[in-house]
Amino acid sequence: MFITFEGIDLSGKSTQIKLLEEFLKSKKKKVISVREPGGTGISEKIRDILLDKKNLNMEYVTEFLLFSASRYQLTQEVIIPKLKKNYYVLCDRYFDSSTAYQGFGGKIDLKTIYSVNKIASGNLSPGITFLINISAEEFVKRKKAINKTEDRIEQKNLSYYKKVIDGYLKISGDNKKRFVVIDGKKSIPEIHNIVKDHVLKFKK
Repeated sequence: MFITFEGIDLSGKSTQIKLLEEFLKSKKKKVISVREPGGTGISEKIRDILLDKKNLNMEYVTEFLLFSASRYQLTQEVIIPKLKKNYYVLCDRYFDSSTAYQGFGGKIDLKTIYSVNKIASGNLSPGITFLINISAEEFVKRKKAINKTEDRIEQKNLSYYKKVIDGYLKISGDNKKRFVVIDGKKSIPEIHNIVKDHVLKFKK
């Protein structure tokens, strides 16, 4: 089963992936967690380029194509082989991130985004996508609270993040069968219980 987690930075995706992985392992399930960009040797090198603050003049199309290249490598090298071995594959971001960030945020034509997404994913779509939704203001609040060092993408302005959030909500509305939208201001245990319940229901 292929499960993806989406949302802007500091929404709590990574925490929920870790909790779900622990839960599935407690049920004696085979499970692997991966992240985007990254997850393979090649993809991690692409990640370094994407997040490097020295690359502030990177064009949105360049950014999108690098994300897509990383995704294709991860899908072919890790995700598909593990799914064939009946693993639960938990992925921190997938093609919906490109649609939200480079499409709605970066204003790349959505037809182009969808076309490349199809190639980069090998036409593989998640069974469930959990969108942990927080506002741009909540993102700023959380960032200040932990005094987080920003990478290149996190340095983008508030209006950009608002476009990304609106994009995520539009994508989830267009894909209601796949998406589960969760209020990111709920407690960590509350969100985990929602995630867990949907995964268990899906398997039934």
